[in-house]
Amino acid sequence: MDASDWLQSHQVAVYAAGVALAVGFGVGLPSAAPLFERAITPVLAVLLYVTFLEIPFTRFRAAFTDARFVGTALAMNFLVVPVVVYGLTRLLPQDPVVRVGVFMVLLTPCVDYVIAFTDLAGGDAEQVTATTPALLVVQFLLLPAYLWLFTGGRAAGAISGGPFVDAFLALIAAPLALAWLTQLWADRSDAGRQWGDAMGLLPVPAMGATLLVVIASQIPRVGDSIGEIAAVVPVYVAFLVVMPLLARLAAGLVRMDAGAARALVFASVTRNSLVVLPLALALPPRYALVPAVVVTQTLVELAGMVALTRLVPERLVPGAPEPIAVPGFAGRG
Repeated sequence: MDASDWLQSHQVAVYAAGVALAVGFGVGLPSAAPLFERAITPVLAVLLYVTFLEIPFTRFRAAFTDARFVGTALAMNFLVVPVVVYGLTRLLPQDPVVRVGVFMVLLTPCVDYVIAFTDLAGGDAEQVTATTPALLVVQFLLLPAYLWLFTGGRAAGAISGGPFVDAFLALIAAPLALAWLTQLWADRSDAGRQWGDAMGLLPVPAMGATLLVVIASQIPRVGDSIGEIAAVVPVYVAFLVVMPLLARLAAGLVRMDAGAARALVFASVTRNSLVVLPLALALPPRYALVPAVVVTQTLVELAGMVALTRLVPERLVPGAPEPIAVPGFAGRG
């Protein structure tokens, strides 16, 4: 077994080690939190670069032209998810800061480790990767509108467009362009191929490092506000239960094959906590608890993903979902 295979087969252990180290630093050395916080954006950019590098760009066009998957993924994340999130947040205390944190993280679909977890579950990882630019652009456009709608405008006015543009350029546009250029280089030279092979070892360590810096930067805040933070955990757990079931129903409605259906499940349930965190950190001081609320979702979601990578292929989507007949609707086969 080579190093790449070993890392793939032990990636959950690597992620767990990253989380454990983060907790150790956060509890034992809380003064280091600002250093970890400054490392979030560069480490996350590296993670996204090596993640994009794993998907052949020659297949992007075919994947992105699958209007059925792209349309269903957009509908799940920007029509169904807001309804579910609004309903679940009725269970939270009337603290606007906590609710803003929950809205920010649950209304934004994941664009990074969703690819890895989809692949682990036997889903169509290329389709998910090709859809992530659309998911990212739409969430950046709609998040301020949803915050205004759900909070009565109190939080939306505190969020400027600058951090969203910066996050898009640093975390999506630049890594995506570099990955594309790297693949062109690898097609034309031995040095490029060697570089690509070396980068192929990094996705799992990069995810572990990202979890380390993100969680270690926020553990002190979580510890200082454990009562408020604990209230959001049942909402996050409920989201992990409800959204896979709704995505499974949607996949049957539009008659997806098993790979696409599994991909839709993960695209609908995983959230963009790592990319949203820099935006949460840019909020005014009165929203200082929001980053901790966001990071708590990461911890809950990672535990849920370990379960879902087994439950989805074995129980929820073992094969192509049975078509669901809806009067007046004719899904394409």
